[in-house]
Amino acid sequence: MNGAKPLKKVGKQADQSTDDIFLPEITLPLDAPAEPVAIADMAEYFGVTHRTLHFYEEKGLIEASRIGLMRIYRRRDVLRMALINACREIGMPISVIQDLFESLATANSVTQANEMFEEALSARRRELTAHLSTVHRQLQQISSLLVQGEDDNQPAAIRATSNLSDAELTCLHLMAEGFTTTRIARKLDLKFDETEEIERHVISKIGAQNRFQAVAKAVLLGLVAN
Repeated sequence: MNGAKPLKKVGKQADQSTDDIFLPEITLPLDAPAEPVAIADMAEYFGVTHRTLHFYEEKGLIEASRIGLMRIYRRRDVLRMALINACREIGMPISVIQDLFESLATANSVTQANEMFEEALSARRRELTAHLSTVHRQLQQISSLLVQGEDDNQPAAIRATSNLSDAELTCLHLMAEGFTTTRIARKLDLKFDETEEIERHVISKIGAQNRFQAVAKAVLLGLVAN
């Protein structure tokens, strides 16, 4: 066993005592905090901040009450948060989640709630598919632009590699790993201006205009790992 928590499906049928809307069946760890749930426990359980919970309250997605000075949530809010988290993990905008909850308010059963959620998921999948297609076209265009004017008699990767010194190649790898100029200087035990000069040589030899383009082109040419 990998230590993962067992899961069960929950919806309104799993908590008939609530007076909330019907919710689609989603997975929820068995050891959910007992009602009333303090805000600290709610935040820890879902891996979010107190500010995030406040934000969801402002948007009308969950509702908190108080016991003295302590902010607490009910079982219905735990179930709602499970749905909100599932939607946020796939990049669903808050406005769309609000629309989903408005639709769920009209559901007459968990089955109907499941259908509404599946429709929202399908819509999100279509959006992501369209976006992925756009990204692929843009990547192809970048590749086309980067290879324009290359010498056909010598592979670009070989030519670029032969033009780079050992220090420049090391610098390029660190740039690709996201190191700032300051961090590269410390890593190579160089002065900041010396490192800047090496970076300028790398960018020039790669045939790029800036740091970002140099790394992108190096990846496409196979000089550094993606």
